[in-house]
Amino acid sequence: MKTIRDLNAPPHVEGRIEAIVVRGHPRAPARRVEATQALAGIGLADDRLGQRGEAELSTRQVTLIQLEHLPVIARLARVAEVDPVTLRRNLVVSGINLLALKNAKLQVGDAVLQIVGPCAPCSRMEEEVGPGAYAAMRGHGGMTARILTGGAIRLGDVVRALPPA
Repeated sequence: MKTIRDLNAPPHVEGRIEAIVVRGHPRAPARRVEATQALAGIGLADDRLGQRGEAELSTRQVTLIQLEHLPVIARLARVAEVDPVTLRRNLVVSGINLLALKNAKLQVGDAVLQIVGPCAPCSRMEEEVGPGAYAAMRGHGGMTARILTGGAIRLGDVVRALPPA
């Protein structure tokens, strides 16, 4: 009989990287890139943490959000659509339920990430998306992760939950 842990990350479930978003410092405009390098224990090379180059003990070395949540956020924020760049999450992933993978390890391109917990929205969402965006993102803000093994991450790469150790 399968346990709940077995059911959370079935081996056949895969997602895909739909967008990679980085920014040079906290208030800098975010931008899309085609590829980046995940730096173990630090962050993405093209993002503010990777550019700083110091070990980052934060659980927010990388942020992820589900593509499927963008229309929900748009509807709740009463806007026509939400551009993932405005949400300032690093990796936009489709086809896999990130919330179900808390504490799981993910193979993302050549890198291995560990999902740590929810990525709460910040007040910047009101500026970036519009009034009501902060509330709209609650429960849909994505997840935070640590980089366990560095490697290349490219647009279109497969995202796969690794079996529990």
